[in-house]
Amino acid sequence: MKLRICVLSLAMLAALIVPASAQTPAPLRSPDVIFVPTPQEVVDAMLKLAKVGANDIVYDLGSGDGRTPITAAKTYGARGVGIDIDPQRIKEAMENLKTAGVGDKVRFLNQDLFTSNISEATVVTLYLLPSLNLKLLPKLNAELKPGTRIVSHAFDMGDAKPQQTMNVNGRTIYLWTIPIK
Repeated sequence: MKLRICVLSLAMLAALIVPASAQTPAPLRSPDVIFVPTPQEVVDAMLKLAKVGANDIVYDLGSGDGRTPITAAKTYGARGVGIDIDPQRIKEAMENLKTAGVGDKVRFLNQDLFTSNISEATVVTLYLLPSLNLKLLPKLNAELKPGTRIVSHAFDMGDAKPQQTMNVNGRTIYLWTIPIK
């Protein structure tokens, strides 16, 4: 009996000592949207509209194949973070990152964009549905520093009036700055 209690105590102690990085993460939910890549000319226009520079940290929420953070790093020297819930998209993004040669500036996270910490972003790019943009709006305003630029491909944020819109080959992009009202 005493031996069993001792073994349980050691197992419980070991569980307390395991670093968070070694613990199994909670399973991710399924994607809210299907992957449709943003055309490269729209990516280029979004980054230009946001006035991305070498000191920026560009977060792409729902990053798909990674083209937006990769372009931000290659073209502007910015750092980039892509967040996608789909492990297959992350795998594709990592393959594209290897080819692009900017692995020192870009990372991809297989996470839920609604629960990820995005507070270091200076630019956030989106290609989500309007309902998801609206659901994300409180998080953007709560976590991001004033002055952070938000650029969305195709979809607005309801009554939140963008500061600027641009048409790129029939596709609309929107720009807001935090705080978004």
